[in-house]
Amino acid sequence: MAQTTTAAEQDLIYRVELRPNCSLSVAGALLFFGTLCAVSFSIAGLFVAQGFWPVLPFAGLEMLVLGWALWLSLRARHVRQRVSVSPDRIVIDLATHAGAQCLVFPRHWAKVKLRASYTALHPSRLLIESHGRACEIGGFLTEEERRGLAARLKQVIGTINESPPLELRGAGSAMAR
Repeated sequence: MAQTTTAAEQDLIYRVELRPNCSLSVAGALLFFGTLCAVSFSIAGLFVAQGFWPVLPFAGLEMLVLGWALWLSLRARHVRQRVSVSPDRIVIDLATHAGAQCLVFPRHWAKVKLRASYTALHPSRLLIESHGRACEIGGFLTEEERRGLAARLKQVIGTINESPPLELRGAGSAMAR
């Protein structure tokens, strides 16, 4: 079967897709949650049998908070960020559990900034900016990964008023994933 490509995909020089590391599957989360509920309510049941009934609501609250935390963790599976660079523009596709958003920046006027945090406890922020608009990408990456991505994007995008020549598709692997 022949694969067709659109004109926009043929002009594409560089693309990177970012996803958080979500190693916990839904089945694994349900097994983990069910096992902890069984253990917690069994222990709480022993205390209730001895007359310490206030233990049961606290065990229920504890399992409710654990279930909420697991739900938030599983929801991160739907986060995706894709940065596509072509000779004239940068397209950033952001997808979360709530929906999708697409931002387009002119490549010639865009710049990549890695902003340090105000305190040592917070990570830096990787931004692509142009014409007063900014988009943060890679918020879930480690600091080392974020710095590496910033360096590569600076090579590909350049600074304001500078559009470095992009490698042709056949002349090396400029496409990253």
